[in-house]
Amino acid sequence: MPATEFLRTARRILPARRTIAAFLGGIAVALGVGAIAAGHGLANGMHGHASSTQHSPDEMNRHIEHMLKHFYAEIDATDAQRARIEPLVKQTATELMPLHDRFHASHADALNLLAEAPDRAALERFRAGQMQAMDQASRRLTQLIADVSDVLTPTQRKQLAEHIAEHHRLGRG
Repeated sequence: MPATEFLRTARRILPARRTIAAFLGGIAVALGVGAIAAGHGLANGMHGHASSTQHSPDEMNRHIEHMLKHFYAEIDATDAQRARIEPLVKQTATELMPLHDRFHASHADALNLLAEAPDRAALERFRAGQMQAMDQASRRLTQLIADVSDVLTPTQRKQLAEHIAEHHRLGRG
């Protein structure tokens, strides 16, 4: 049954998405595109920022810069690291913003499908499209994680992992 398969798939990938979201909580949840990985809002409830509204590129950049300040302080980033990380994060945010917008637009589509008579083929097309978009976002976020990891020292990566683990323990991940 497609709905059951979708739920099973979602349950399997949820921990991976939470891990990515938590990592990006240190880096790119800061993006203001946090809503990408969770489908309807990675940033919802994080640091008090809900992602239910559209943000201008300037607002997104200000949000990224604000969150990166916290990230840099957490790992004691050097100026050279900051110069390399910020463009990576901003580029990822720019690339993922259309997916963010797509997820918000698809919310209405999902509600319409729910309100109508069951159309299993339409539901499956919707599910497949959502999974494709999540996969695309996940691939791009994974690339960002790898790129940022290349910039960090082993000690900084350990500090970041400890910070993320603490966020999870406090229920913020």
